[in-house]
Amino acid sequence: MSELKVGCIVMGILENNVYFVHREGEYDAVIIDPNSQGANLFTKLREKGLTVKGILLTHGHFDHIMGVNDLKEISEATIYASEDEENLLGDPQLNSSYKVGKSYTVKPDVLLKEGEVVEVGSMKFKMIKTPGHTEGSCCYYCEDEGILFSGDTLFCEGAGRTDFETGNAGQLKQSLKKLMELPENVKVYPGHGEFTTIEHEQMYNPFIGF
Repeated sequence: MSELKVGCIVMGILENNVYFVHREGEYDAVIIDPNSQGANLFTKLREKGLTVKGILLTHGHFDHIMGVNDLKEISEATIYASEDEENLLGDPQLNSSYKVGKSYTVKPDVLLKEGEVVEVGSMKFKMIKTPGHTEGSCCYYCEDEGILFSGDTLFCEGAGRTDFETGNAGQLKQSLKKLMELPENVKVYPGHGEFTTIEHEQMYNPFIGF
């Protein structure tokens, strides 16, 4: 099977990592956490010969979702999120979009349960529930390729904040422990900042074991 290709566009004042993923030689693509400019993201991928088929959301904070609706409208891609994030996605107070002057909501097409696998073309993304940053935060694990999209749960030598709506420090601690059980060579693509590996975080992340 051909290689899974991961592209990253850093967007917005909070420097979000917006990922687009496709398999080499294939045209179906997914976008993870479209921060903004959904139509522009669609155009950029179309210029690369890619068709957006899926939109994966790691959680519902405004800086990860405000390109979703435009992207959905132009691409007709399926929106996926954890079943536990539906309320936050639908509430501008909970997702903090009201704080930036725009009440924004997203309605997922598919609400995922723990361990469910999203299949787009020949790509597979296993949803792992990782509450803590928000109640419905999750990660997407491409097991065959050893790739994890960790959203705002796990960063390079860091972890997500828990002082926003539905955040919970105890849950985050358990979620980080859960992720540390993945193979050491798994590459981690977080919602902000540098890429990393599970092995690196096991060794250097001060939040592991706190």
